[in-house]
Amino acid sequence: MFTGIIEETGQLKSLNGGRIEINCAKILSDIKIGDSICTNGICLTVTDFTEKYFAADVMPETFRKTSLEELNIGGAVNLERAMKVGDRFGGHIVSGHIDGTGKITNIRTDGNAIFINISAENFLLKQIAAKGSVALDGISLTVVDAGAENFSVSMIPHTRAVTNFNFKRVGSIVNIETDILAKYIERLMNFKTSNDLTREFLIENGF
Repeated sequence: MFTGIIEETGQLKSLNGGRIEINCAKILSDIKIGDSICTNGICLTVTDFTEKYFAADVMPETFRKTSLEELNIGGAVNLERAMKVGDRFGGHIVSGHIDGTGKITNIRTDGNAIFINISAENFLLKQIAAKGSVALDGISLTVVDAGAENFSVSMIPHTRAVTNFNFKRVGSIVNIETDILAKYIERLMNFKTSNDLTREFLIENGF
């Protein structure tokens, strides 16, 4: 479990088949095999490490759901270690399970705020609400507006400077994890069983 507060940006060292290697520094201070590292919002399990990088295995489903294949060698990636019990909860509940990707369609400034507009598919947008939380490349952000085809977030200059959003431009792809509560609510609202009291059931049984 993560909070969406990025600890450092690493650099992609290699991506060969199902193995990824990330150069980094800070998060290596107490790393061990089996640890979970949120990498651009993706929960990866450490399988190997040195004093300069860590390695993890990546499943085909992860490639299909995320923007990993678009990374270039040396590209910046957001990194966060799993939270410890008793730590301050600075962001929101982030599982590291990417729901899909979106595309940046506009970036503008308003005073010290940076507004970023992102287009996404409908199945993602219906789980995103204004003033709710969303994780973009692992960064916990507050949703400003949510529409039928896109949504927007804002960030302070510090967040942009210390994350990979410092390198994002219009057209860049971002990993999206919607709020975990939204997923469960949608599941409960849409879940149907044979015992549900529906109009069709009533008609079939003479009511």
